Amino acid sequence: MRANVRASRIRPVLVCTAVAANAICAGGVYSFPLIAPALVEKLRLTQPQLTTIALAGMAGQYPFAALVGKAIDRYGPWSCSFAACVLNALGFGLFAREIAQTPADATHVPASTFHLLVLYFGMIGLATVCSYFGLVFAATKTFPQYIGIASGTSMSIFGLSPFFLSLVGSRYFTPPGQTLDAARFFTFMAIVTGAVHLLSTLIFYANPVPRQDAADITAGPSTSRRRSTSGDDPEALSETEEAEPLLGENTPKPKDPASVHVVPVQEPQHGSTLDLFKDPYFWVLALWMLLVVGSAEMVVSNLGSIVLSLPSASASNASANVATQVRLLSVFNTLSRLLVGPLADVLAPVASYLDGGVWAFSRRRRLSRVVFAVATALVLAATFAWLELAVRTQEAVWPLSVGTGIAYGATFTVLPGVLSSIWGLPNLGRNFGIISYTAFVGTTVFSYIYAFVAARHVPPGENACVGVECWRATFWVSTATSLLACGAAVVLWRRWKDRV
Repeated sequence: MRANVRASRIRPVLVCTAVAANAICAGGVYSFPLIAPALVEKLRLTQPQLTTIALAGMAGQYPFAALVGKAIDRYGPWSCSFAACVLNALGFGLFAREIAQTPADATHVPASTFHLLVLYFGMIGLATVCSYFGLVFAATKTFPQYIGIASGTSMSIFGLSPFFLSLVGSRYFTPPGQTLDAARFFTFMAIVTGAVHLLSTLIFYANPVPRQDAADITAGPSTSRRRSTSGDDPEALSETEEAEPLLGENTPKPKDPASVHVVPVQEPQHGSTLDLFKDPYFWVLALWMLLVVGSAEMVVSNLGSIVLSLPSASASNASANVATQVRLLSVFNTLSRLLVGPLADVLAPVASYLDGGVWAFSRRRRLSRVVFAVATALVLAATFAWLELAVRTQEAVWPLSVGTGIAYGATFTVLPGVLSSIWGLPNLGRNFGIISYTAFVGTTVFSYIYAFVAARHVPPGENACVGVECWRATFWVSTATSLLACGAAVVLWRRWKDRV
């Protein structure tokens, strides 16, 4: 008996440790701004080539999200952690080998080397989505009664990963007065990420997440609705089981109508994928997502070259300035996720089924959750405009890092609540995956706009662009599209302000 009790206490600790270890090591794809100067210096890559490599990792995560989710549903988080182990070790290791094999005096590299770097960084991107899904689902399914805390904490640690890795890279792999030693740094990443994810795989495999059968789902006001929605669909059933702690008998229910302000609202639309596509406001939300996430991830991918295009106001090392901006973006991305989630829950709680099967707000709302979507677009517009008007040195780029981190983190924090309130919690995973494809499109479009604008201003005989002309047109376009995204969010607010 004591052994069983001890084991039941140790297992959650082991799972939490594995989740945290995977999360802190999983952000290697976001370290590209650190290695970009080294790729220009040693491999003589052009800006379009750098953008293509970065996109292979950044945008390459989205097309495989649905497949990774299905693997977790069928086999458990250990399967994705093992996939991340293999892909990280191969991706980082082979990328490092390509850099190390390039002669120091090479004036150009073969096209095959560039193509291989794209492939290897794409493997790192796929490893990122495998690791991310594995750690988030391991956390939320291990602690279903605390799903908000479990997901928020794990995603926040993941958000800190670029900050941690930039510290390691700048402290241990950057010689004084030189750029980052990308070959040694990525060799280190191959060993560490491979080892960490392998150990986490063993922990997840030895401590499988609890599974729930349909017959075990506790009866609640909306049981019949959830069963009719997911009874014939294993994926929908799995999502319903994950949502049960939020909607089932453990949910606090109003005991005295006088003590709780109950506001009945329109129920979510539990429809098919075709029904989702027929809703015009889904496409308005998709437009907002494309413009906001696309421009934000363009900054994430090209932050290093943006910094290096400007002169330094002091004698500080350029690589150190790039690392500082990466850390700022990572920290404010994490803080945004930690603060916006609880703030949205307090000011704009989502509706749920109460006694009698009424879909309603169980406590007073002070504003609509869509207001956060409006604010996100405004933050980006103000950030990009400030870059255009006031930033002329490397040290002054910090508002871009801070604003982009805040907007990027807030977007992914608010989006699940909006999707579940309008189109239903049982279909949240499916809908989130579908709308994520708009981010893939937006990131690709904005990143290549930046790349080709910068390439037009590269002096003859040089590989890197210098001066505000490298990105001036790109960020004026991004300012305009952010204001367009703000307008789209206002349209959604007018439509949904009474529902979410």
